[in-house]
Amino acid sequence: MDRNRTEGAKNQVKGTVKEVAGKVTGDKAQELEGKAQKTVGKVQSEVGKAKDNARH
Repeated sequence: MDRNRTEGAKNQVKGTVKEVAGKVTGDKAQELEGKAQKTVGKVQSEVGKAKDNARH
């Protein structure tokens, strides 16, 4: 499994935590930061999947 896939998954989890924390506390900046980090994680995971597929 490609490193990008694992790092992407971590970023998605961290982003979700930040987003939920932002919603709970009413911190819109943290909520948006979490959403952005989730998106980065999704893209990173897709890059990893593409690299894995290219190798096989």
